[in-house]
Amino acid sequence: MKTSLIIDFSTLPEEGMELSGELNAAIFDLPKGDARATGPLTYDLWAQKFESELLLTGSISAPFEFTCVVTLKKFIQTIGIPSAAIALETGHSGQMDVAEAIREEILLEFPTDPRCDEGDIPEPCEIDSRYLAVDKSLDNDLSPAPRNEGSDPWSALNDLTGLNDQT
Repeated sequence: MKTSLIIDFSTLPEEGMELSGELNAAIFDLPKGDARATGPLTYDLWAQKFESELLLTGSISAPFEFTCVVTLKKFIQTIGIPSAAIALETGHSGQMDVAEAIREEILLEFPTDPRCDEGDIPEPCEIDSRYLAVDKSLDNDLSPAPRNEGSDPWSALNDLTGLNDQT
């Protein structure tokens, strides 16, 4: 599977042309521990050149594995842009690889706080009550942390007064 999408301006008709296919998931190159692409980037675009600008319109999508911020479960969510519009400066070259621009459009749509109830197969997104401190009973055999009743926690800060007056 390819990792680039080269558009040759010498073969691009003036009225534009359709581009469709898939790019290898390796183009995402995300850091370990982050989201993980689970399939190819699929595109169905119309490419048209206007003077020194290339306009790509159409749909792009790719599936990713995210970790839910609430439950910490892994889930799959397809990031898709059904009405993508990407404008690129063509410069003076006779061809252009647009794969990076398409990749960036997908990455910009990543959820800030991924939740498993927004996945392709929504799952209940509730935190396990065992991890909630508000649900814990106060009737336990744990003693509170020891405290030194005689010390003033602000005394160290009080000793710093007058430092700003020195020149």
